Amino acid sequence: MGKDGAFAPLLESILNAALEGEMDAHLSDAERNLGNRRNGRMDKQVQTPLGEVTVSTPRDRTSSFEPQFIKKRETILAESVADRIIGLYALGNSTRQISDWMEENLGNRVSADTISSITDRVLPEIKSWRSRPLERVYAIVWLDAIHYKVMDESGRAVSRAIYNIIGIDKDGHKDVLGMYISKSEGANYWLSVLTDLQNRGVEDILIACIDNLTGFADAISSVFPDTTVQLCIVHQIRNSYKYVGSKHQKEFLKDLKTVYRAVNKETAEVNLDSLQDKWGEQYPIVIKSWRDNWERLSAYFEYTEAIRRMIYTTNTVEGYHRQLRKVTKNKGVFPNDTSLEKLVYLAYRNIRKKWTMSLANWAIIAGQLAIKFGERFRIL
Repeated sequence: MGKDGAFAPLLESILNAALEGEMDAHLSDAERNLGNRRNGRMDKQVQTPLGEVTVSTPRDRTSSFEPQFIKKRETILAESVADRIIGLYALGNSTRQISDWMEENLGNRVSADTISSITDRVLPEIKSWRSRPLERVYAIVWLDAIHYKVMDESGRAVSRAIYNIIGIDKDGHKDVLGMYISKSEGANYWLSVLTDLQNRGVEDILIACIDNLTGFADAISSVFPDTTVQLCIVHQIRNSYKYVGSKHQKEFLKDLKTVYRAVNKETAEVNLDSLQDKWGEQYPIVIKSWRDNWERLSAYFEYTEAIRRMIYTTNTVEGYHRQLRKVTKNKGVFPNDTSLEKLVYLAYRNIRKKWTMSLANWAIIAGQLAIKFGERFRIL
């Protein structure tokens, strides 16, 4: 945050985007019909608490444009304004909230159209990010959806699912590979998501960690046939818990723990047989669910403890969703899909700043994966 720090270039970008957005709003259809057009830019140096930044103020032919973010002849930006602009822009406050704050602190109310134009400046960045090339191989990916409410064309609040894929590359770095908005969560849409990953350069995924959505595992196998699919143990436990009587839940979970916490798959299967002998008559549906999904539930037994802890749940992507919720929690209903996409992307961009280091003990884990998968995962 200090002079010459990382935020100074970000602030400069924000201020220039704000001015461009103001000009876009100023040059309305009526203004253009009068013959007004853009007429270049005027550069000036502005002092901010984050250092000196270069601001390029757009000009129009009639000289009727009066910028509000950085006014004409203004060369010093107050610290509270600088900090607040960063916060408002990155957190995606509503146009009304931003406009109210601008009026209170700058003495000039900025219209909703101007605010919308300013925030829309991030859309080309989102488009470029969504289509960026990806790595050829990812060691582990976690796939899950998060749900929001959005107003549709008729003014009704409807559900939207954002499909998020978090991947670990061969160097142990974590990133969101893709973010896709759909009307609902389903295996058919996941198929299109996976196809997009393939089109962007992904040739192989070693391990994919998912919940037990019907058809999801088959969708993965159809695009990446060699991928090991690991169903989330925690999701399976939660689903089992719902169908066990309250008076038996504590004892049942204790017995179930001997299955998923077993030292190896053979021991786990012996303990699963014992679980069925004891509880199969009372809770046949629960036992059947474990039996039917066993091969994909038990995939993690093939790996060392360090890898098991990473893949036996979808906690990685769920943790990311919790961080998104912290940013979006005050948004009951988004006005449209675009506003949802902008805010979630900006939240991701801030979250990603913490993902600078490779995963702990990655050198050891990568070596184990290289032995396990051979030519599919070459680290040297």
